[in-house]
Amino acid sequence: MKNIAIVTGASSGIGKEFAFAIDESMESIDEIWLVARRKDRLEALSEKLVHETKLICGDLSNKNTVNRISQLLKSENVKVRMLINAAGYGILGDFTKGERKEEYGMVDLNDRTLTDLCYVCIPYMKKNSRIINIASSAAFVPQPMFAVYAATKSYVLSFSRALNMELKDKGIYVTAVCPGPVRTEFFDVAEKYGTRKMSIKKATMTSPDVVVKEALKDSFAKKDISIPTTWMKLFYVACRLFPHRLIMAITSAMYK
Repeated sequence: MKNIAIVTGASSGIGKEFAFAIDESMESIDEIWLVARRKDRLEALSEKLVHETKLICGDLSNKNTVNRISQLLKSENVKVRMLINAAGYGILGDFTKGERKEEYGMVDLNDRTLTDLCYVCIPYMKKNSRIINIASSAAFVPQPMFAVYAATKSYVLSFSRALNMELKDKGIYVTAVCPGPVRTEFFDVAEKYGTRKMSIKKATMTSPDVVVKEALKDSFAKKDISIPTTWMKLFYVACRLFPHRLIMAITSAMYK
């Protein structure tokens, strides 16, 4: 029986960094399943890893991709030791001026797909398996001009913490990772229309390796939430201490 790790969004950013981290530090993993749309990037990543890999190329917004993963789990003799849900995207801007397909797509990929993957993978997990779901500091408070994205990540945070409680008796632990701005391709998509930009991102930007290192540490400490940087830890505290109306007014001013 193989012990596997499944990493979505593995072609870039945080997902790619998780693949490297698992490859470098986890000898108990026999094979890493890399999931993303871009086949050429997955092939390039696979060549850099020591572990055996399985490449699953497809758009996770399409239910057929998750169904393929489900069928592979049924047909192969594996245990899922780690599930990293890193696929997702956000769009900055006024909700009413956004494209309907993209607004709905955030809900579909960030929430439905993540939930579906947890559902199909948990039966193949055993004691001390881990699920790491990438949420965001945007989950801490509603964010005008980032309304749908923040709402989807609020779901991820709430779902992950509740699921962690449900699965504790089975020895399966779930951690929601809540970074602030990360130096990835995320903002190439989020700011692609040029109507809004996050002005504070340069001051609070961190790197994927910092997020991943902290996430793995917190996951193995059995924490249900991981907040990677001091800036975001302070933001989390502020969101618990001050009225959300005030926080929303401040964050709105950051989107220029």
